[in-house]
Amino acid sequence: MTPRPLSIVLLTALALVIAGYGLFEARRIIEGPILAITTPLDGSATSTTGVVIAGNAQNISFLTINDRPSYTDQHGNFTELISLPPGFAVLTVSATDRFGRRTSRSVSINVLSYCPA
Repeated sequence: MTPRPLSIVLLTALALVIAGYGLFEARRIIEGPILAITTPLDGSATSTTGVVIAGNAQNISFLTINDRPSYTDQHGNFTELISLPPGFAVLTVSATDRFGRRTSRSVSINVLSYCPA
């Protein structure tokens, strides 16, 4: 190869590596907010009215649990104790990123009421 085509090949390869690295680093911005609820499990039942909802949120700027603001730790984990009345309940966690993209996850649980006879 002569020096001219060799330099074109090297510059093209360098440009592809830089573009690939840029896309790799921008993947978190491109994919938007990521949200997962770890507890309680969907469809579960409990006999206590105090229910702990926990999970993980990534790439977010604002988090709500049942329309009330909540916060994450430095690793994106959130935990909230919610008092629920007996019966069927739906817990909804919503997250918004800095670009206004929104996602939400919901779990339904049944809070059992045992009345002594």
